[in-house]
Amino acid sequence: MASSTTETPVVKRVRELIEPIVADLRLDLYDIEQRGGTIRVTVDTPVGAGVGVDLDQLALATRLISRELDHEDPVPGKYTLEVTSPGVERTLRTPEHFRREIGKEITVRLANVDAEERRMQGTLVAADDTTVTVRIDESTERVIDLASIDRARTVFEWGPQPKPGGKGSAKGKLAAKQAAPKAANKTSKTQAPAMQTSPPSNKEQS
Repeated sequence: MASSTTETPVVKRVRELIEPIVADLRLDLYDIEQRGGTIRVTVDTPVGAGVGVDLDQLALATRLISRELDHEDPVPGKYTLEVTSPGVERTLRTPEHFRREIGKEITVRLANVDAEERRMQGTLVAADDTTVTVRIDESTERVIDLASIDRARTVFEWGPQPKPGGKGSAKGKLAAKQAAPKAANKTSKTQAPAMQTSPPSNKEQS
């Protein structure tokens, strides 16, 4: 995890360009990742907002970010731009991610495959620049070095499965999904998205 939080020059430049755009939209820039030919930008509502990013916000953010990146051209060659929200089960990569989720249920997998307890789940009770503390149960807490974490994410409890023929629990589960969708509105400069939310890239035309 330590290496994954170190920004490349391309990611750093993309961040500099789009942070003002995201701030103007009253959103938080949750994460930027470069994976091969894909630049994934994740935006979120401010901490304590109580609601997630909706599709209209994602569409507007996509258009503005795409236009800025086309103009400034910070990424060499062709690439795919994805603008998305973290979803209800969000990946935790940076110290800031963990600090945002204190009090939430998380699951952690350690990089060391020989670790006695490689996978842990519990309540995130503290986080700083180098460690996180997870309460496994009422009497057990684990302090984990960020550098030792392979993967971590929040855990969303959907509630009990509906009984066969039962209406109440199924309706409740549907309402939960509608209130907190795992949004993933992706737009591509190299592939046509299902719903067009960004102008064609200059890179594609050249």
